[in-house]
Amino acid sequence: MASDKMLGSFDQKSAPEDNDLLVEYDAAASKVKNVKFGGVWNWIVKKLTSAVINELQTSSKNVVGAINELNSKTLLHNAGGHNSIFRGKNLGTSYTSAMSKAIQAGTFDDLYVGDYLTINGTVYRIAGFNLGKQIGGNASMGNCMCLVPDSALYSAQMHNTDSGQYTEGSAANTTTGAYANSDMRTTNLAQATQKIVNDFGSTHVMSYRDILPNATANGQASGWAWYDCKVELMSEVMVYGTTVWANSGYEVGCINSQLPLFALAPEYIHRRFVYWLRGVGSATSFASVSNAGYATNTNASFSYGVRPFFFVN
Repeated sequence: MASDKMLGSFDQKSAPEDNDLLVEYDAAASKVKNVKFGGVWNWIVKKLTSAVINELQTSSKNVVGAINELNSKTLLHNAGGHNSIFRGKNLGTSYTSAMSKAIQAGTFDDLYVGDYLTINGTVYRIAGFNLGKQIGGNASMGNCMCLVPDSALYSAQMHNTDSGQYTEGSAANTTTGAYANSDMRTTNLAQATQKIVNDFGSTHVMSYRDILPNATANGQASGWAWYDCKVELMSEVMVYGTTVWANSGYEVGCINSQLPLFALAPEYIHRRFVYWLRGVGSATSFASVSNAGYATNTNASFSYGVRPFFFVN
């Protein structure tokens, strides 16, 4: 009872600090000694990290090894794992050799959907990994990363007019020849291609083969063929995960699923500006994303946003 009263008479402290002292009996020296709380904590950590705990249901039976094992299983460092997480990290202002090596290795270390680079004033956002792997008419692509700019690089017409402005009438708003033969693809995408090659380097922007719609009938795509591709407009399937206005099967091509960026963060579909998609919506219009975010189709001579996709390695 006397010792209880003695202990109760001390001032109370809510939590110890590293330099606070404990009294212990040193069995080896047969002496009572002081020990700092910081030293006690270090002893506990050492015991925890080295102790073998057979009850752990992991191949590693110590705490640190078990945590690392579980962490490695939680996130697979491959395209599937990295396509499943939206992070949105600022990756800097240049495409680095470390990024390229991680892509080529297929581990995609420190690269996730939604991460972005700001190069020469343009925000390029990661839209997915290995979406183009093993596609192509002649040879398959290897490991790759898909990017899409947050904003339109510029505005252009799908079908050019002499004035460069919207013109009424079917002659000015034709979709004959579909996307593959449109003025957008044959002429107007050249500026985007040059900028992207300049920003990422010609050795990193990947060329590939895709099957593109190249003919129309009754206001829909009616044929296709293989083309060399590098920087292209997105399809409705890539953006929405389905066809909407461009209902022909010739529109889908090899990249035939929704980009993970748009599946995980649909706000990146809706950018408050009109931008072109490559699908034929009618005899006079191509598919587009409206400034309000809904799927629409627009007369071919309007000048609207060019927001392409591309692959790097």
